Amino acid sequence: MTDKEWARVHSFNFVQKGGKNMTKKETYEKKTEDYLLPLMEEYHFELVDVEYVKEAGNWYLRAYIDKEGGITVDDCEVVSRRLGEWLDEKDFIEDSYILEVSSPGLGRPLKKDKDFDRSIGEDVKLYKPMNKQKDYTGTLKAYDKNTVTVTVEDGTELVFNRPEIALIRLAFDF
Repeated sequence: MTDKEWARVHSFNFVQKGGKNMTKKETYEKKTEDYLLPLMEEYHFELVDVEYVKEAGNWYLRAYIDKEGGITVDDCEVVSRRLGEWLDEKDFIEDSYILEVSSPGLGRPLKKDKDFDRSIGEDVKLYKPMNKQKDYTGTLKAYDKNTVTVTVEDGTELVFNRPEIALIRLAFDF
């Protein structure tokens, strides 16, 4: 079964972009990210992530933003208003959806290299089934395109295949 046949069966639409098939979800996220990046520069914010997800029967388009010292509700409102106007004008999302612009929060997921760079030496929690265990907490020691190295409490260094990690985020004890 080809990717396009699989997508039709599973209700995904593929768009060809630079030789790569993109799902409808990826297309929506990419277009939104492309719009937001210059806006982030204008306001001196960081675009942490954009996601288009379905939860409890509703579609959500979420943009997570941050800045030095933390993001405020007013910052989110400004970005939400500008993004909402642009989305209404371009009208490229077929489904009904809820737009959310927010801070990524303290336990933000690490997704991009810049997230890993910023978090070297910090405590992280990651989820990856390995050695009859599925969650690990330790200090982020190193990473590259293929691996993430974490030092756990007893000083042991564990190396994880980066693409196989379900989730890695900053760990906080409250």
